[in-house]
Amino acid sequence: MPELPEVETIRSRLAPGLVGRSFERVEITDGRLTRPESPEVVAAELAGERVADVRRRGKYLIVAFESGRHLLIHLRMTGSLEHPISGDTDPYRRATVTLDDGSEVAYRDVRRFGTWLLLEPGELDEYLDAKIGGEPLEAAFTTATLTRALEGRRAPIKAAILDQKAVAGVGNIYADEALWRARIHPLRPAGDLDRNEVAELRKAIRKALELGIARQGATLRDFRDSGGRRGRMQLEFKVYGRANEPCERCGTPIAKIHAAGRGTWFCPTCQPTPA
Repeated sequence: MPELPEVETIRSRLAPGLVGRSFERVEITDGRLTRPESPEVVAAELAGERVADVRRRGKYLIVAFESGRHLLIHLRMTGSLEHPISGDTDPYRRATVTLDDGSEVAYRDVRRFGTWLLLEPGELDEYLDAKIGGEPLEAAFTTATLTRALEGRRAPIKAAILDQKAVAGVGNIYADEALWRARIHPLRPAGDLDRNEVAELRKAIRKALELGIARQGATLRDFRDSGGRRGRMQLEFKVYGRANEPCERCGTPIAKIHAAGRGTWFCPTCQPTPA
């Protein structure tokens, strides 16, 4: 699933080609993308809109229009956007936007879980505030903020930081990477962490996400950035997907368990099992 670094990579690639351009024509070929709204109705509403900005919040990509409307795109597991389009045929293309300069933006989604939602002026903040918390890369993401989000929670810390209301944008990959950096076992009860551990975890989350952005995200199977290129973060994973390989800190073989319903990788020595 594209997480914060992958979505930010797509945003940064798309923005220069979209800002200031108008949606001349929109074709949506998958009704699941806009449900419960009709894809034909959404496509017609988008036609003629002029792009003012391309933003991101958590895992959401936000296309802001001069009209005050916003197109909110969630890529879910396998969604991606490509501009300009590098090929004519793609069986996984679900929507195509033709811009007023003649170029095209293609939305592709292998598993078809992604969503497009057109919001009217004034609706964006209320919609997002109800679904996700603050940005972990912003100054407001402090140790005190993270402490409040974890306070009293008996759920495993892995589950707690996957909660988008606690830490927007973190998914399975960067949760495992951050917990390794902070030396915290993924099954530790979230509310048991002391202030120093929370402070280390906050720094580790930011470091993992910043490195992911610098490497243009991770390419595992279906992710491609907006130019069809593939990220490099997978070449620098510390634990994710590395079962039985040596930990680069201590040499202990990386272990795999399940936490929060997800495959979870950690170092048994660096991240000791909770009592």
